[in-house]
Amino acid sequence: MKSLAELSDLIHQSVNKLKFPENPKGLYDPIRYMISLGGKRMRPVLTLMACDAFNGDVQLAISPALGLEVFHNFTLLHDDIMDHAPLRRTKPTVHAKWNSNIAILAGDAMFVRSCQLVMDSPSSVVKEVMEVFTKTALEVCEGQQYDMDFESMNEVSIEDYIEMIRLKTAVLLGASLKIGALIGKADITAANHLYNFGVNLGIAFQLQDDILDVYGDASLFGKQVGGDILANKKTYLLITALNKANGELKEELSGWINSTDKTQLKVNSITAIYDQISVRQIAENKMHELYNDALQHLNAIPIDVDRKQPLIDLADSLMNRKN
Repeated sequence: MKSLAELSDLIHQSVNKLKFPENPKGLYDPIRYMISLGGKRMRPVLTLMACDAFNGDVQLAISPALGLEVFHNFTLLHDDIMDHAPLRRTKPTVHAKWNSNIAILAGDAMFVRSCQLVMDSPSSVVKEVMEVFTKTALEVCEGQQYDMDFESMNEVSIEDYIEMIRLKTAVLLGASLKIGALIGKADITAANHLYNFGVNLGIAFQLQDDILDVYGDASLFGKQVGGDILANKKTYLLITALNKANGELKEELSGWINSTDKTQLKVNSITAIYDQISVRQIAENKMHELYNDALQHLNAIPIDVDRKQPLIDLADSLMNRKN
């Protein structure tokens, strides 16, 4: 059984060996650049961890794991275009470094390459793996559309928000685990439990991100604390506050949302409203509920506890992160 560090090293080495054609440079240089920006590589590591948990040959899971990482980076590249984001991991985004047309085409090529890599799964499970991957790819697109729709909607429910982040973020974590489990020859019931472990963990992960955006340590968080507040982004915290606030407090919150103020005063004022109605505690309670649901699915898988431990350790690290 391999450690998390060993599997992470294997993925990082494999990502560095990813090959793309030299020409046309206008297509492939942006792809190489996007991949080189790094990141946690969490999705491909999860694929290897799931395969290893069932005593599978992790070498057989490397190509599909890389496909999931290329796909994830494709979604980030296109998200950056839609969000007009100038930076990704402190470096210029692809569309900022080149232009939007080049970035769109590079993203399209990344999606095709991700399909090729995922298809390089063992022949015995390739159909099942591709069914999981293509379903997930479409769901991620649906989640992104909901996220864009929310920008122009006056009211978004907690249920709608949870569904959006399930689609946009969580299903890819679940799919990464399920694909690894299938390659590791897990039965479908166990693979589905691992999928649901990943989905619940993914939603909890996003709620943690919402909390850190308001309450995180700026020196550790890696981006501006309060950025979601300044952007009037409909997060779990803001939606909860709009539901819970009454009277003058709700009027004050609505006033700040409608304000063009982009200063720290807005961040501090809305955070103070959150504090008055315990928004952070409500969000943390929901996050822990989802985390416990995730662990219940993991506990339902009939394999030795020591083979689940790396997944438990990773889940704990995600829930206790500072950035």
